[in-house]
Amino acid sequence: MPAMANIIPAHLSTPYLLGGLVVLYIGYRIALTIHIDAKIRKLGARAPVRKTYVPLGLDMAYEVISYALKDKSYEMWIQMFDKWAGPGRYTIEAGVGERVILTAEPENIKAILATQFKDYGKGEQFRKDWHAFLGNGIFTTDSTLWHNSRQLIRPQFIKDRLSDIDIFETHTQVLLSKLAGGQPIDTLDMMFRYTLDAATHFLLGASVDSLHHPQTKFADAFYNAQRVQSIIARVGPLNWAVPRKRMRFYDSIKTIDEFVSMYIDRALALSTEELNEKSNHDTDYTFLHAIAGYTRDRQMLRDQLVSVLLAGRDTTACTLTWAIYHLSLSPSITAKLRQEIIDTIGLAEKPTYQHLKDMKYLQHVLNETLRLYPVVPYNVRMALKDTTLPTGGGPRGDQPIGILAGTPIGYSTLVMQRRADLYPGSETGFADPTRFVPERWDSWTPRSWTYIPFNGGPRICIGQQFALTEMGYTLVRLLQRFSGIENLMDGEHPGLHADIVLQPAREVSVRFVEGVGKSG
Repeated sequence: MPAMANIIPAHLSTPYLLGGLVVLYIGYRIALTIHIDAKIRKLGARAPVRKTYVPLGLDMAYEVISYALKDKSYEMWIQMFDKWAGPGRYTIEAGVGERVILTAEPENIKAILATQFKDYGKGEQFRKDWHAFLGNGIFTTDSTLWHNSRQLIRPQFIKDRLSDIDIFETHTQVLLSKLAGGQPIDTLDMMFRYTLDAATHFLLGASVDSLHHPQTKFADAFYNAQRVQSIIARVGPLNWAVPRKRMRFYDSIKTIDEFVSMYIDRALALSTEELNEKSNHDTDYTFLHAIAGYTRDRQMLRDQLVSVLLAGRDTTACTLTWAIYHLSLSPSITAKLRQEIIDTIGLAEKPTYQHLKDMKYLQHVLNETLRLYPVVPYNVRMALKDTTLPTGGGPRGDQPIGILAGTPIGYSTLVMQRRADLYPGSETGFADPTRFVPERWDSWTPRSWTYIPFNGGPRICIGQQFALTEMGYTLVRLLQRFSGIENLMDGEHPGLHADIVLQPAREVSVRFVEGVGKSG
């Protein structure tokens, strides 16, 4: 057989070889695409595709990061749905190196979280991506690991504990002292410190006292770990490129671990008998004591503590900040809420659980805040098997979508809860859904799965009642002490920033106004 060199001239052999490889690769990619498309279509239809024009979808990755850095992720989602799906449709396919489904359809979110719960989970890659920060905690695992975490944590949030109210009161009094005097405050910074103090007190039995000492090493480390982790989550399979070491991610994790380990050591110094003798009626009984009574595994204790601390601190701080922002913009809403507080308990008495439940307008203010600002605005699940999503496929968007195992599903409660088409029309007298109007809740109940600020299904937030109680208690104490909240932002909207939770992109500057106000 003649040598290749005798068939192809030497100066042409390399280009011919490279050209052949390119043709083979293109042929392979086309064949693979056809094969994958056939597998998907056996399961269901395709959703509209957000086209990419650079290999591996790098143009989309750039767009995602660029919009996120400008705090415009919400606008990006809206634009993608409008451009690629068309008016009134809220599910598309996209991809950064892999097929991804993005949706803001209630029926699809319901399927992911509830009716097809066993088909979707966090997935192994998600667990790996988040492992350094949250380990094998309740937010990163599936199946047995997740079930064990939930069973461990859930009992601590079932009952209304008087000791929780005492914790809120302790730190609310410190907060009030910091707000006195009428000086301008950075609301989010103040709320982060307040909720961190309350959360560490509840979980560990000792507060970090960041209201007294703003520059705590632990608080800074916790913030930085979240910031870097959100970038890791956004870029998906390209997250290997995130410079974790240069961004001090591992240093932050080390600081968190050292802080939490100190309290774990104290809890594990108690024998099982001593832990069992403690009860939630003891003044020094903590969340850590409760879970240490069930497991002596240091890593499990660490992972659950950091997970619950993330949820306990950020959920409350951000929601309180958004509520205070809107109260500062509307003196009439503030006055109405304050009058309800005065009518229910006066200006001095500490609110009880029953007081908080009885104040309907307080509940409406919180509900309206969570409607416009759901705590986790963007979330993801992974298909654990070949399955479907109920709607969004086909030419009219009314067919089930075929979903292959390993397909990530990104869903946005922020986009869904702001969709005008999911609300009664203005002709019914219903207030514009983009406006903050607590009164809408007087006679309106959201349709099923159109309002899920704490997620839904088996993974619904187990701490939601604790969070709502802390938020309500804090607002009541604030408006018992202060007669109003003055906005100092000159009409500027703070913008929407999403690391893990939804928070203002810019400082929410307000001043709390001293005064007694009405009393009857």
